[in-house]
Amino acid sequence: MYFSVVFMSLVILSTLMIGFYYQMHPTPEAAQAVAMRRLKIVFSINVISFVGGLVVLLLMALQTVMAEPAVTGATKEISMGLGLGIIGAGIPAAMATLGAGLAVGPIGAAALAVVVEKPEALGRSLIFIGLAEGIAIYGVVVTVLLLDKL
Repeated sequence: MYFSVVFMSLVILSTLMIGFYYQMHPTPEAAQAVAMRRLKIVFSINVISFVGGLVVLLLMALQTVMAEPAVTGATKEISMGLGLGIIGAGIPAAMATLGAGLAVGPIGAAALAVVVEKPEALGRSLIFIGLAEGIAIYGVVVTVLLLDKL
């Protein structure tokens, strides 16, 4: 289990080191296409390695949790209706978070552009970003209320 965590940490560290290397040593324009192709290959290998390590970590953790006698003795039966109810309660949070992410991106970019030109508009721009982020909070509140009914 610790090997998987160390492996994933090394993958993240190597990805950061590659990014720092290309930031400090930019490639000439003539060799940029070859360098980008190599970077894509290395980045793909790092992502695949990270996802593989994550799957191994998940499987090892699942095996450890299922081996505990307290967990196996304390489980209660979850019916199909309860499972669908839990999934249905999670959908508002997922959709609200997606909507907030789609809203905060353009609003944050526009707010940053406005603050660069007019620094006194920072307060108003933060209010707009907060209103967009409030959508996610509403989704979480609805999810908590729905889970309370289950």
